[in-house]
Amino acid sequence: MFLEVVRGVLEQGLLWAPMVLGVYVTFRILNYADLTVDGSFTLGAAIAAQLIFVGVNPWLGIVVPVIAGGLAGAVTGLLHTHLKIPALLSGILTMIGLYSVNLRIMGRANLSLLRLDTVFTDVGKWVTPQLAALVLAFATVAVVVILLYAFLQTELGFAIRATGDNEQMIRSLGVNTYTMKVIGLALGNGLCALSGSLVGQFQGYADIQMGIGMIIVGLASVIIGEVLCGGSGVLRALLAVVAGSIIYRAVIAVVLALGLAPTDLKLLTALIVTIALAFPVLQKRFGGRALGRSGGAAGIERRG
Repeated sequence: MFLEVVRGVLEQGLLWAPMVLGVYVTFRILNYADLTVDGSFTLGAAIAAQLIFVGVNPWLGIVVPVIAGGLAGAVTGLLHTHLKIPALLSGILTMIGLYSVNLRIMGRANLSLLRLDTVFTDVGKWVTPQLAALVLAFATVAVVVILLYAFLQTELGFAIRATGDNEQMIRSLGVNTYTMKVIGLALGNGLCALSGSLVGQFQGYADIQMGIGMIIVGLASVIIGEVLCGGSGVLRALLAVVAGSIIYRAVIAVVLALGLAPTDLKLLTALIVTIALAFPVLQKRFGGRALGRSGGAAGIERRG
């Protein structure tokens, strides 16, 4: 029983990890609050489900969503850079537009893949069906982390990182920061769509509501990973984000086991993100007070 719970946590943590990495790219590296995630995640699941439903090879249900998610992210970037729409609003506009696009793709609000072959069915032919999801999810995350790390070490990757760190400085060096933002948003949402396609095939359906709150889940996982496992270096940061995705799912599993209603998961996630974001401020405030008290006591002792 315990091993099954651990396997389930690892499966879900790794399946959602590409989405978390996508949020990390936009939120941390690019310093862009992108709400397109909620739509691009569902977009990946919708495209994968529709392709499988009409008889297309399920492996194309992974490739095509990545391209579509990248295009969705690029639309957000173009709205922001060329039409001067604020970052937050540009993501919201794309997310709202993707709601209708996803409905058009699926033709209904929910598309089932019951009794249809998925990528997990193919992987199950090489390993046991029980381990198919874990093996494929681990392999996918490993490839994504390696490719993402390699990309961020290139000249283009450095330019994207510099755009998020100091846009004015990198622009003074002749870098087109508008292009960097579009590429970064395309990359991040492509990863989100990849995760959506895997999750949709794993769950056996695509639903128009399945992407709601994904940005909060992604932020929670990123922050948890940074607080508990973060450190200097790009590779370590990427691995910390993946670990954060797994730890978040472990926390959810433990809380559910303790009796929390599934309907309260969004509230729990919001609380986790709030606490994690406020942690540095709280630590500084209460830590400073503790230091002040100890310093005062030491001063009294010295004066005595």
